[in-house]
Amino acid sequence: MRKVFFLVLARDSRHVERKASELEGMGLPFVVICGEKVDHPKVVHREPRGKWDAINFGSRFVPDDADAVALNDVDTKVHGLEHALSHLEEADLVYCRVGVEEGPQVKFYRIADPIRRRLHVFASGELMIMRREVFEKVLPIPPCIAEDSYILFKALELGYRARFCTKAYTTTRRTESAEEEAAYKARTTLGIYQALRYARPPPWIRAFYGLLPLLAPLLAVAGEEGRAWARGMMRALSMALKGHYPTKF
Repeated sequence: MRKVFFLVLARDSRHVERKASELEGMGLPFVVICGEKVDHPKVVHREPRGKWDAINFGSRFVPDDADAVALNDVDTKVHGLEHALSHLEEADLVYCRVGVEEGPQVKFYRIADPIRRRLHVFASGELMIMRREVFEKVLPIPPCIAEDSYILFKALELGYRARFCTKAYTTTRRTESAEEEAAYKARTTLGIYQALRYARPPPWIRAFYGLLPLLAPLLAVAGEEGRAWARGMMRALSMALKGHYPTKF
């Protein structure tokens, strides 16, 4: 079994104590990079500038004996970690399924996950595990609001092998309304176009997003949630065409 070190990303102090207890209970070494000061020996304060910055900053705390690095969001709970680690025998980077129990994201992942089993069109940063070599090669991460997909795309550009793991997953809360979902989809889609400015993944990934302006309106057949996805994607496309790529959203 690989020696994995968890780099936990936290915008604020909410969930920090729970996440620390979870990882300590699993016997895993970790550090939390937190946007607020917390009195905990494994929490390091860093003014929030975006996850990309927190990862770059947090890389200095990865111990020398770690041969794998896991990126984990603070507001999640990890399930089936052993399945993700087992993939590192053949793959170089593993990103895991997101478990959402309610809201528009439930239907979204029912559509997206079967695609991701075959095509690595985007990553889930809630839990990503990679060999240390991969982690070091993708650094430093440029200012990007989709740092998870940037890491995936950059790893593929460099010739590393990726795997989408469905048996290991995180549970978390996401959007609850169509309006929230449209805003969330705008941010994530814009972040992916931003990531594509910095990385050169295989041509079929770039082709997929080149066709997205034609595909997005078709999502309306999925009902209210689909219309929210389409609105969010088209908003992101408009911002991308104007060259408006914020480092925060």
